[in-house]
Amino acid sequence: MIRKIKKILKNEAAAYLFWGIAATAVNWVVYTAASLLTVWPMTVCNLLAWLAAVLFAYVTNRSFVFQSQARGPAALLREFFLFIGARVFTGLFEIFLPSLLFRLGVVWSFLGIEGFWAKAIVTVLIIIMNYILSKLVVFRKNS
Repeated sequence: MIRKIKKILKNEAAAYLFWGIAATAVNWVVYTAASLLTVWPMTVCNLLAWLAAVLFAYVTNRSFVFQSQARGPAALLREFFLFIGARVFTGLFEIFLPSLLFRLGVVWSFLGIEGFWAKAIVTVLIIIMNYILSKLVVFRKNS
């Protein structure tokens, strides 16, 4: 069983999907905890969730998805800051778009989580955008 999982995860898209789901889980767990345990607005809960997920995603994307060959302090810093820059770009959508969708009428809750469906829609868009930026900008293979 473990051999089958390893074989599947050698495929870049499958590995990205697996680790993307894991990063999304980190995001949602932090978001849900912040939403249920604090009185912070949705935007602040999303920001905290995003920060946790981005750090997790960098490590997993670098190591397990794109098998980065960047070595040395300069190359690693360049890669890290490109990753952070790409995630800041998509993170702006992640932070503000659920609230916008919520105000536009995507107001249904699920499991007591306000804005669940607005956040779910944005999550799918963010996963797609992050893959494209990671593949074509951050972890691109040099010819």
